[in-house]
Amino acid sequence: MQLAFSTNAYLHHSFADTCARLAGIGYRGVEIMADVPHAWPAYLLPEHKRAIRDSLAKNNLAISNINAFMMHAINDHRQKYWHPSWIEPDVNYRRVRIDHTKRALTLAKELGATCITTEPGGPLEGRPWGEMLKLFVEMLKPVVEHAEKEQVLLLVEPEPDLLIETADQYLEFASKISSPYLGLNFDIGHSYCVSDDPAATIRRLAPLIKHVHLEDIAPTRVHHHMIPGEGAIDFGAALTALKDIGYTGWMTIELYTCHENPDSAAQIARDRVLKIAQAVGY
Repeated sequence: MQLAFSTNAYLHHSFADTCARLAGIGYRGVEIMADVPHAWPAYLLPEHKRAIRDSLAKNNLAISNINAFMMHAINDHRQKYWHPSWIEPDVNYRRVRIDHTKRALTLAKELGATCITTEPGGPLEGRPWGEMLKLFVEMLKPVVEHAEKEQVLLLVEPEPDLLIETADQYLEFASKISSPYLGLNFDIGHSYCVSDDPAATIRRLAPLIKHVHLEDIAPTRVHHHMIPGEGAIDFGAALTALKDIGYTGWMTIELYTCHENPDSAAQIARDRVLKIAQAVGY
């Protein structure tokens, strides 16, 4: 089992400090946030990239994924995580998302990462779903070409309240565009939020899953990331499903909601997930 932790919980720490802390807890993988304060691609100088490589090497950490979903650096007043989206009304603002994602793909290639994740089309804001799906696909096409050029996987991550939320919607999207460098980042919590059973959905989408996010969600299904074991998700069933489909890739615990005490969250989450994995023989 390859278990990593996302740096988006460490907004108050440098990348070097984050690596040291996660390695000390016992992680061997890290998801790098392609954003401030860790690795905003547009302004990373060669020495910054070298420092990232040095921190990884010093702490014996591999990269599980480059997270290009969040865009704190833009500081859009509507939502700092997914705006600007792929489906902004303004074509020039959509370009900001496109350019950022291309830069993240190139950064992944330079750092030796195999994949990046991106948002699944942004909020509909009252617009027709079908039209926005067409727009999303059109905006994504040149970025998929760039992913193919860089030979880095571009993974779309379904998210509550955005264009693609459910397994059905992801499958419809996947039928519109095909590439060996386009895949799914399966987020267990997001699946639970939209009432897709995580374990059943893992089996249904098995060939498409290239990376996994882990976090818990309250029984209300409100989208708020919690430490595994503090919500209602059946992690035993989900990990069993991942084992059954033969998934051997990275699983990244994503707890950006725990930035006030990320070390504690990372330690507790790791202990609980590994205990469950051992119990199901994963």
